[in-house]
Amino acid sequence: MVTVNLGTLFYVLDHVYGALLHRTKISPPFFSRGWGGTKLELLEKMIKQLFPDVGQNWPPTLVQPIWKTIWESKTAVLREGVFRTPCDEQLFNALPPESHNARVAFLAPKFLPPQKMACVLHLAGTGDHTFERRLRLGGPLLKENIATMVLESPFYGRRRPMLQRGAKLLCVSDLLLLGRVTIEEARSLLYWLDSEAGFGKMGVCGLSMGGVHAAMVGSLHPTPIATLPFLSPHSAVVAFCEGILKHATAWEALRDDFAAQKAVTTIEEVRERMRNVLSLTDVTQFPIPKNPDSVIFVAATDDGYIPKHSVVELQKAWPGSEVRWVTGGHVSSFLLHNDEFRRAIVDALDRLQWKESPL
Repeated sequence: MVTVNLGTLFYVLDHVYGALLHRTKISPPFFSRGWGGTKLELLEKMIKQLFPDVGQNWPPTLVQPIWKTIWESKTAVLREGVFRTPCDEQLFNALPPESHNARVAFLAPKFLPPQKMACVLHLAGTGDHTFERRLRLGGPLLKENIATMVLESPFYGRRRPMLQRGAKLLCVSDLLLLGRVTIEEARSLLYWLDSEAGFGKMGVCGLSMGGVHAAMVGSLHPTPIATLPFLSPHSAVVAFCEGILKHATAWEALRDDFAAQKAVTTIEEVRERMRNVLSLTDVTQFPIPKNPDSVIFVAATDDGYIPKHSVVELQKAWPGSEVRWVTGGHVSSFLLHNDEFRRAIVDALDRLQWKESPL
């Protein structure tokens, strides 16, 4: 009788999935058009300024989404809203036109004042183009009086540039731009939830890339909120230089683009430049959130995309935060552990004080 170690099986599943998705000709690799030229230089400068600049710049621009009701039942209502991205002129001009307007879905209980509810903003993981998966994750939380807001990221869904195939961003600069604009939009939406809607508690969560962005947003928020990075690394360096996505990256195209600026003879020089650029996304360099005991990481024991050390590194950088381990890999945990993600959301919100105590 052959005994199969489940952890090994889950790890292999990640690699099989990654091979089918990233090593075939089904879709082009990430960054097939290179680094992004002067746009990358602009974004490197702006990312370096991110937390001292944006972190002190409160309040952000207050967005006013134009809402329409998609459906409503006896107990809940789903609305979708559209708003012009609130990022500054330089970022706005760097975005593709398709990304200028942001879209958001908002699922909330009916007949309950926002002061007696919590709301969690869900940010997109790599390849999460629509609202549906995150709405399914948040939907069961309605019975806990927790509303769900879902942001469609720039470069994704209806905001995807015409020439981009799926989630495969054309340039490295697009990855930094996606992150910076997502953070700006998320902070403005949290400000709307607080000042306009008046929710009693708030949180931000995300899976994989969305978890990195959620950690950044939670770090920069001026008051305590629940921060929930799921299956996410401490930096994009881990994802693209250590994990399976390194096989989905157009290293030759990046080398050729780099060679036009500097004599480059080996792929390793290009990988080193990638590490330097993506080190700007290192969340351990961001401030510790205002309420670290309301930070809960959920990580997988056998993740082929995100190694354990990356999760532990961020948890150590944020003393008081918690890591919860689920058995599985990146893909299997994404599919099988939604209940654990929901439990983390409930528990993190429970550790916050109500802005105004419900009557």
